[in-house]
Amino acid sequence: MALNQAVAVSMRDGPEAALGLIDDILANGDLADYHLAHAARGEFCRRLGRTAEAREAYERALALARQEPERRFLEKRIQELGG
Repeated sequence: MALNQAVAVSMRDGPEAALGLIDDILANGDLADYHLAHAARGEFCRRLGRTAEAREAYERALALARQEPERRFLEKRIQELGG
């Protein structure tokens, strides 16, 4: 539920407001092994131009993802970041 709230906040208030919520969620540890939490963090960082943080979050999400379509999406995002 907290992850959904963070995504909703990003739509309403922008990625910076949502990034704080995601960081709190991950620091709490409840979703630390949930790939979508890391993918959301990657997306918010990407939108903010924080490329290194975005790459790190996407790579963590990729390491946790099990479904091939999700893995392909995350690999594409990482490639789009360049470098």
